[in-house]
Amino acid sequence: MAPKPINLALQGGGAHGAFTWGVLDRLLESDEVEIAAMSCTSAGALNGAAVKAGLALGSKQTAQDKLDSLWHQIGANSDPHVSRYLRMVTPHTSAVANALETSPLFQWGDFLSRSVSPYSWGPFYENPLRRIVEGLVCEELIHDEGPRFCICATNVRTGKIKVFDHERLTVDSILASACLPSLFQAVEIQDPDTGTTEAYWDGGYTGNPALFPLFEPDLPQDIVIVNINPLYREQLPVTPQQIQNRINEISFNSSLLRELRAISFVKRLLEQGQIENNSMKNVLIHMITDDELMNDLSVATKLVPIPYMLDRLKEAGRKAADGFLNNDVQNLGRQDSVDIHDLFA
Repeated sequence: MAPKPINLALQGGGAHGAFTWGVLDRLLESDEVEIAAMSCTSAGALNGAAVKAGLALGSKQTAQDKLDSLWHQIGANSDPHVSRYLRMVTPHTSAVANALETSPLFQWGDFLSRSVSPYSWGPFYENPLRRIVEGLVCEELIHDEGPRFCICATNVRTGKIKVFDHERLTVDSILASACLPSLFQAVEIQDPDTGTTEAYWDGGYTGNPALFPLFEPDLPQDIVIVNINPLYREQLPVTPQQIQNRINEISFNSSLLRELRAISFVKRLLEQGQIENNSMKNVLIHMITDDELMNDLSVATKLVPIPYMLDRLKEAGRKAADGFLNNDVQNLGRQDSVDIHDLFA
């Protein structure tokens, strides 16, 4: 049976993007699905660039190798024996997250990020992700080869979303999509159409990720969203760290929820016969997530790439992708795997 084509929507969320690493690693192993297009933001853009570059070279294994290289450079431990040992002797993920966010070292770093501008470094500033991204992708390959690929960034001056695709896909645009303004200087990119130079921050503020680039008529009907920011938290945030974390999650989910609400509205119109079926594309929404794990984590585990935690996130991503392949893949091309109307009930 031929693999079913899917669009992937990859969220940003710092080091929690290692969960998406695991999801992609498992999907690339599968013969049941084929990646037709990806819309990515921030950490999702890094993951997507690795997959795009690998598939552009014609190999799923190359894409997996590039993902491994990306996260090992960011901080993952490549020795499986060490990882297994750490899982046995390290406390539950929630305990690790709590210990990290309340540690004096993290709190001091958090204070510095709010009181010292990344522009304070002057001529000594260098984006630490640049070397990693330059080693990850070849700009010529990511333009047209392999699945369709676009990434989202936020225009600092206008506050509007910017989607980079085709020839506008560069190392700088990937860095722009992952540019947290408290940590990195804005990435400046010249617009080839106007000749003006614009400054960009993380795309999570305006599209995490943007779904509308995946509505093109020639793309598959199915959009698989890989969520790494929980939509729902049962526990009320009460500490400064918990409050800041939830603010971060809400702001980074707001653009996605707006697009899902619009999709829900179109679906209702189609169901009620108020618009013709062929007048608007009825996209089908699926999600791969592990909200239980993400509720145990925090803004600290997003910012500090602990090898042990990245290993657990990758493992959780592979398991969640397994769940999708076992339970939801039969819905592809037929129906949503998510009750999208219930999200806004």
